[in-house]
Amino acid sequence: MVSWLGRGSKRGVASLQWPRPAARGLRVNRVELDQFTPDRDVFLGHAAYLQLALFETLGSAAASAPDTRAKALTGRVATSTLERHRGLVHEIERHGDDPAAAMEPHITAIDEFGDRIAGRDWYEALLATYVAAGLLNDVFSRLASGLSHDDRDRVVAILDRDHDEPAIVAKLTRSIEDDPRLASRLALWGRRLVGDTLLVARAAISASHESADDERLEPVFTELIAAHTRRMDALGLTA
Repeated sequence: MVSWLGRGSKRGVASLQWPRPAARGLRVNRVELDQFTPDRDVFLGHAAYLQLALFETLGSAAASAPDTRAKALTGRVATSTLERHRGLVHEIERHGDDPAAAMEPHITAIDEFGDRIAGRDWYEALLATYVAAGLLNDVFSRLASGLSHDDRDRVVAILDRDHDEPAIVAKLTRSIEDDPRLASRLALWGRRLVGDTLLVARAAISASHESADDERLEPVFTELIAAHTRRMDALGLTA
C-alpha cells in the first residue's frame, strides 16, 4: 500500500513513499481522474496560482542563466507559463468570479512549494520547471475531465498549449555533455523534486468531495512516476 501525505501535513517529504515502475519504460494503463475533480472555482484557482508560482520561479532563475541562449530559453518558457496562468484567470472571470479570491486559499501551500523547487542555480531551476510543470499540467488536465463539457475543453486547451519540453531537454542535455558533473547533481535534484511535486498533485486531488484514499490513488501515482521516469530518461538521468 502506498502512504500519501494528506493536505496540510507538516511531515517531511522523506516520509512520502511511492511505487516505482518495475522496469524502465513501463507503460501503465491510464487512470482517469474525473471522479476526483474539485468544484470548478477550487480547481481553477489552484491551477491558476500554480502557473503563477512556476512563472515566478523562472523569473528568478533568469538572472543566473549561464549564457544568452539560456536566458532566451528561460524567457520563452516563462512566457508560456504566464500565458497558461492568464488563460486560467480568464476562465475564472468568464464565470463571474474574482481571480484573486479564487487563488487566495492556495497561496501558502504553493508558495512553500515554489521555495522548495527554486534550486541553487539556473540548471536546477530549469529542471524543476521541466519536472513540476510536466507532471502537474498532466494532473490538472486529467482532473479537468470532470468539469462540464465546455469548461473541460477550454481548460485542457489552455494547459496543453505551448509545450517547451523539447527545448528544455535539448539545452539541459547539451549542458550535461559539456559538464558531466552536472549529471549526478541534477539526478539527485530530480529525485527530490518528484516528491515535492507529488505532494502538490495529491493536494489537488484531495480537494475533491470524493474519497481520495490510498488504494484508489495508487494506480494514478504509479502512472505519474512512470511518466517522471521517462522525462528523466530523456535527459539521460536516473529517476
